[in-house]
Amino acid sequence: MNEFMKKLAGMVLPSWMDRGEPRKLLQTARRFWAEVYGWVTWPLNQFDPLTCTPALLNLLAYDRDISRFDGEPLELFRRRVAYAFVNARDAGSVEGFISIFERLGIGYVELLERQPGIDWDVIQVRV
Repeated sequence: MNEFMKKLAGMVLPSWMDRGEPRKLLQTARRFWAEVYGWVTWPLNQFDPLTCTPALLNLLAYDRDISRFDGEPLELFRRRVAYAFVNARDAGSVEGFISIFERLGIGYVELLERQPGIDWDVIQVRV
């Protein structure tokens, strides 16, 4: 709960006004201002790939040059878009690849490099 919502919840009426119409008015005012707060903060929440609408997620993915795989769950796609810049930085090393898979929630990953009979620039990934 953020600070504004805590302040709304913390508003109390004096004991002699804490019943009847004044109490209903306070509850209505709380609901109204919570709704207004949602309207005001909605645009800011759209910049977060983990919580934005799917339409804006596709726009952020396009901006970060990420395409959704066929049958890919929305949550995994959100994480790929959210961590695109960090994943691009980490992609050049074994530790980086392991970090990428941890961020995506894939779990244990084993990377095999320079295997006999396979080109030197191809790695095998065991999940």
